[in-house]
Formats: sequence, structure tokens, C-alpha cells
Amino acid sequence: MSRRSVAGQVFMLQAVIVLLLVVSAVVAQVLQVRHDSNLEARNRSLAVAQTFANAPGTAAALRSPDPTAILQPKAEAARKATGVDFIVVMNTDGIRYTHPKTDRIGKKFVGTIAPAVRGGTVVEEVNGTIGPLVQVVVPVKAADGTVVGLVSSGITTAHVGGAADQQLPLLLAAAVAAMALATAGTALVSRRLLRQTHGLGPYEMTRMYEHHDAVLHAVREGVLIIGGDGRLVLANDEAHRLLGLPEDAERRHVRELGLDADTAELLSSGRAATDEVHLVKDRLLAVNQRPTDLRGGPPGSVATLRDSTELRALSGRAEVARERLDMLYDAGVGIGTSLDVTRTAEELAELTVPRFADFATVDLFDPVLHGEEPRPGSAMHRTAVVGIRKDAPLYPVGERIRFVDSSPQARSVATGRSVVEPRLREAPGWLAQDLERTEQVVEYGIHSLITVPLRAGSLVLGVANFWRSEKPEPFDTEELALAEELAARAAVSIDNARRYTREHSTAVALQRSLLPRTLPEQSALEIAYRYLPAQAGVGGDWFDVLPLSGTRVALVVGDVVGHGLHAAATMGRLRTAVHNFSALDLPPDELLSLLDELVGRIDQDETPTDGAAPVTGATCLYAIYDPVSRRCTVARAGHPPPVLIRPDGGVEFPDVPAGPPLGLGGLPFETADLELPEGSRLVLYTDGLVEDRERDIDEGLELLRTALEQAGDSPEDTCRAVLEQLPARPSDDVAVIVARTRALGADRVAEWQVPSDPAAVSDIRASVTRQLAEWGLEELMFTTELILSELVTNAIRYGRSPIGVRLLRDRSLICEVSDCSTTSPHLRYAASTDEGGRGLFLVAQLTERWGTRYTSDGKIIWAEQALP
Repeated sequence: MSRRSVAGQVFMLQAVIVLLLVVSAVVAQVLQVRHDSNLEARNRSLAVAQTFANAPGTAAALRSPDPTAILQPKAEAARKATGVDFIVVMNTDGIRYTHPKTDRIGKKFVGTIAPAVRGGTVVEEVNGTIGPLVQVVVPVKAADGTVVGLVSSGITTAHVGGAADQQLPLLLAAAVAAMALATAGTALVSRRLLRQTHGLGPYEMTRMYEHHDAVLHAVREGVLIIGGDGRLVLANDEAHRLLGLPEDAERRHVRELGLDADTAELLSSGRAATDEVHLVKDRLLAVNQRPTDLRGGPPGSVATLRDSTELRALSGRAEVARERLDMLYDAGVGIGTSLDVTRTAEELAELTVPRFADFATVDLFDPVLHGEEPRPGSAMHRTAVVGIRKDAPLYPVGERIRFVDSSPQARSVATGRSVVEPRLREAPGWLAQDLERTEQVVEYGIHSLITVPLRAGSLVLGVANFWRSEKPEPFDTEELALAEELAARAAVSIDNARRYTREHSTAVALQRSLLPRTLPEQSALEIAYRYLPAQAGVGGDWFDVLPLSGTRVALVVGDVVGHGLHAAATMGRLRTAVHNFSALDLPPDELLSLLDELVGRIDQDETPTDGAAPVTGATCLYAIYDPVSRRCTVARAGHPPPVLIRPDGGVEFPDVPAGPPLGLGGLPFETADLELPEGSRLVLYTDGLVEDRERDIDEGLELLRTALEQAGDSPEDTCRAVLEQLPARPSDDVAVIVARTRALGADRVAEWQVPSDPAAVSDIRASVTRQLAEWGLEELMFTTELILSELVTNAIRYGRSPIGVRLLRDRSLICEVSDCSTTSPHLRYAASTDEGGRGLFLVAQLTERWGTRYTSDGKIIWAEQALP
């Protein structure tokens, strides 16, 4: 435990630490007690002053003729009860009404009162005649809020302190205990160190040093110890060998040992170094150096030397191999990120420049770019060009190239093997491709080429060319192997993209063929439409405009769930079904019910193959507009609601009942009747317009409303405004129809009621003849009389009253006969002996079209004739 021993020094250090901790604790305790005393005095004084100021009667007493007589007893009683040193009541000028010492009543209060007079609170620490104290001044307010007086309360901090004296003995006792523990711990450590050294004496320590010296000179790593003055203190045998040091190197300055300048500078500087490589004669030495005085040691540094000449060569080759493996890994994740042939070729070229080649080009057969298999003898298309510079005289992107038979590209395609041209200046086959251009390439500095065929199975899709200009060495066999591996991976991705392009083109062609190419002629609506395919794949969106009988027009918008050929084919089936069902003149709700059954049968009948999902439903909106009544009947099956733009520009979403999607079954569909003023615009669309991954349908509908409010009056302007809010390539198909309504004027409609009497047929013929004369259609009088005679006679004979006749003059002349019977006439061939049955046959021969449509009251037989 002497002062020079480790245990004694540790004990002294622990004693100093304990002393510092005790002093710090005492100071902290005193400061804390002083702070707590001030805080307690402040809070108590403030509470007493506010309580007395707000007590009942205080404000009234201040206004009495003798406030002191009333307030002095109360103030003294409150002071004694709360333990404060004084409670002083004063007027707003600071003249005391109360005080513990009565001789001070009527004198000026000593302290700050201005903030309290303005309604605030004053808290201040002062040195009074009774010692340091905290006093508070608060206002006394009347019922109207005016300040009528002041109350001050104060208490000396000595009356709320005193805890430090009680805690100091505890701190001193803890200090004594800590010193005792430190003494015991030091003794324990000292005894344990003695046991761990096994009581070694000088002799044993000398032997240990000799062993250390032997090990120092036996290791295969140079060790140098340099003093703080830059002189060599110690160098082992390996250091002498590696550096070629003289025999008398010790105690000489390192700059005098004949070392190269960089190594001598490092050793003399004493700075830290880690695996710093220095060329010493013909060796590469890895030098590590650390200072020796970091932990109280002598000034100087210690350096170790390791011969890394062979290791450096091996690591260089390993680094090259690692870079190639990294490139192959990057090729696996970076080539083929999209199913686009051109982009895949660009990814191959971008990956290899400048890591592998200075320039890279990819040439593909023209059919490959269109998804077809390459054809022998066809020209190639320069698909990708990437280089370290942009001014290389190589064929540009988009150039169609026919390689001569002697060129490396033609030989590579013909044999299916890679071709290396180490020196292009001496390659006559390559030079013969284009004498002027190849000369420019050589003069530019491009001197070496690898051409690798892009093979996918037995197909050669094109060639990849890797050019070198900066590195003087030509391509070698190892680099050829890497180029072939990169090209093989790229060829698989290009072939996948080619196959996808072919299938996508087929699907798009199928989808386009199933959509309407032109809209039918009709007069009820002015139509504009847009169709945008999805970003990837094809969908099942479709639309239609179908002329119906009686100048009516049906608008259809639908969407089959899913994408791909299956969805497109199902869309075609549903579109055909809608065409057929619309020919029956069915109401929208009945037509959707038939479609619902059809989709349900499709789902049940089709069996998924190769994991493909069947059709899980479809949505559809069907609307019929009648230009005579200007009414539009709408029904929808799981489809977004239509949008109506009034002639004044107002935009609204009509309340059309939302039926279930097609294919679910079990629930009926409902219709909504809308009366549309002439010039209204009806907007029908699919969900791709208002819904995607980044926004929900409510946000999309609001954006659609905003776009329509700013759109022009024409349907084309409306379509343009709607599509401007969409991204360039939407994630789902988008179909939009904008229809502006027209009305068939009253001067083009004629109606009559017919009594249920065969004699009335002649009267109706006469009325119709007069109407045709007014319209200037005298040429149609005869045929129209025959048609109406047959239809009205059948209605009188087989139908029920009331019976009506209506003529419509539009693109054709339409004759309609209505009655309240639901029995539909049928066309048949009458035998030569039959007395009847030839009326409808004559009607069919004299008209372009005829048919029956049912209404809520019965049926209508209609017939159309072309206008002359």
C-alpha cells in the first residue's frame, strides 16, 4: 500500500474521487435547499395574499371610513394562522392600513406596487429588517373589476429552510463508508495481482524478456521501433531483410538508412498508418504504424512490415474475378426489367459500358422487334448504342444494316459462335462491310471487337457488339467468356420480350377488332368517344351506340374484370349479346338481367387452365334515349354512375340505382328515368377514368366533376377535357362516351287515336295521307297506306283498346301502331288456299325493317321506310 505501488496509487485516486463526490453532494444539497426555500416562500406568500385579497368583505372594508379598524384584526389573525411574517393591506397609493407593528400603519409601503395597481401580481425577493424574504403584492378588485386596494404578504426564507443541516451527517457517513470500501477494494486487487503474477522475481522477468526477444526475431514480419527523435531503436531480423538495413542501423536516424523517400517520411513522421503499401526495391510492403506514447509510454512509434508482393498479385486477379461476378449479378437483376425488346437491348449495352467495353451496340432482326421469329437473310436493325462518348462513327440507332458475309456479325449469325477481332485495322472481313465508315472507326481509336450472337434456344435473334478504344490491350479469351455469358442472359430476356410483344399485339388486335370502328348513323345524339388502352396488357372495357326503333338510341359502356386475352374475348361475347338483346327492344333492367345470366353461365362453364382465373364478373351501364319525349332510361350493374351536364353548364351525378355486378345473380336491376333538356350532355365512362392505385373513386369523381365544369360545349371538347386529367399511360383501360342530346321536333311527329272499329281504318288512312302530303312524301303514300291498313286492322281484330298510330319523320319514315295487348304477331308463309296470313309478309316486303317492342301498357308494332 506504499505510494509507489499500484495499489497505493489506486487507493489515492479512489480517495480523491470520494472526496470530490462528497463535496459536490454537499454543494448540490445546499443549492437545492436554498431553491426549495425560495419557491416555498413564494408560493405561500402568493396564496395568502390572493386569499386575503379575494376574501368577502375586503373590498368593502377598503371603501369604509376606517379600513384599519376592520382589516387590522383580520390581517393579524390570518398572519398567525398561515405562518407568514406579515400581511399588509394598503390603498392604491401604497399607504398601509394594516401591519404587524402598529406604528407603521399609515406609512408608505416599501416595495413595487405599480404592476399590481394595473391588475397584475408582483413577486420580489428583498432584504428586509427581519432578513431575506419573499414578498407578494396582489390587487383587490371590486365587482366591476377596478382595483380598489392592494394586499402584500411576505415570509423570510429562513422560516422555510433548514433541511441541509439535517442531511449533512448522512452525507458524511456515506463518505466514510465509501472510503472504507475503497480501502478494502484496493487491498483485494493488490492481493489478486500478486497471485496472478505468481510472485515472479527479477530472474524470472529476465527469462521472460529473453523469450520475447527470441520471438521478435523469429516472426516472418518486420518490426521497427523508432524513438521520438526519429532514430531507430530496434529492428528485428525480418525488418533488416525486407528493408536491406545496414548492421549498424540501430540508433541512426531513419532518413540515414538509405530508404526510399516515401517510406522514410512515414517512419520518421510517427503518424498512424494501416496497410499502407510502399514499393521498396522489388517488393510491395504493407506498413502498419502506431505511436507508442498513447497510454503514457515513451515517445516514438512502432511499425510492422509485411511482404505482400505475391498477395497483391493474387488479390488483383481476385478483384478482376469479383468485378466480373458483380457484372453478372447486375446483369441478372438489371437486364429484362421490362417486357420491351428495345429497352432490354439498351439495358445490355448500358450495363457493359464502361465496365467491360468502351462502346456497345446491339443489332436485332427486324421481325424480332415486332414479336415475330427472325427470318434468315433479313436485315438487322441497330437497336441500341451506348458509349463513353457520343461522337463515335458507328451505325446510329434505327439504322437498317445488311452485314456482308465476311463481317464478324454475319459469321457470328451463320455459325452461332462468338467472333473476336483483336485488331480491327488488320481485319479485312470487317473492313469490307463499309470501307468509308470502318476507316472512320479505326481513325477514331476503336481497335478491338467482340461479336456475340444473341441465341435463345435454336433462334439467333441478333448480335451484341463490344468495342474497345481506351484500353490499349485487345480483348482476351477471359473477356470473351464474360461477353458470352452477358449476351446469353440478355438473349433470354429479349426472347421473353419478343414473345410478350407478339402476344400483346395479338391481344390488342383482338380487342380492337371487337370494339366499334365507326358509330352508326342516327339523329338523336351527337356522339364523341375515346378509348385508351392500359399501360400493360389489354382489358375488357367496351362501349357501343345502338340505334333502336322509334328514333331511340341505346348507349352501352361495360368493363370485364381482369386483363388479357380471356378478358378481351369475354368482352366480345358480351358486346355481341348486348347487340342481340337490344334488337329485342328490351328495357335496360331486363337487358341487364339477361346479361347477368349469361355471365353467370360463362363462369360456370369455363374451367381455368394453367392457373388462369375465370371471369369473376363484369360491369355494365345501359341507357336508352328517346328524342321524342327527351327522356333517358338508365340502369347499371356495378358500374360507375353517369354524369349529366345541363345546357347551362351545371354538372351533376344522377341518382341511378347501383345494381350488383354482372355474374353475381340473385338481385334485380332498377332503372332511373331522366328528362334531358335539348343540348344536355350525358357522359358515360369506365372505372379506369376515376380510379387507380393512387386515388380512390370519390377523389376521381370529384376530379371528373371539376374537369367537366371547365370543358367546352361540344362532345369533342368534353372528351378532351376529361382525358387531360389522366396520366400518359393509365394503369387500366379507359372508355368514355359523351352524347349531346337532340330533340325530334313536334313538326316531325304525328299521332292519332283509332277507335276499335274496322270502319275507322279508312279515316286513319286519309289522315296519314294528308300528313305525308304536308311533309312532301307523296311517293310513300301508297306503301304507307298498305302498311297502316294491315297493322291497324290486326290491332283492331286481335288487340285491345286504346289503339294509337304515330308517324315519325327522321332519317326514315317510321310508322307505329300501339295497342294494350301483349300478343305479338309473327311472320308466316300462307298457303295458296289460306284466306289470310299475308299481311305481315307484305309489310316485311315493303319496309326496310319492322318489329315489335313491348311497353308497360302493351306493345307497339313499328315499320321503317327509307325516305325518297
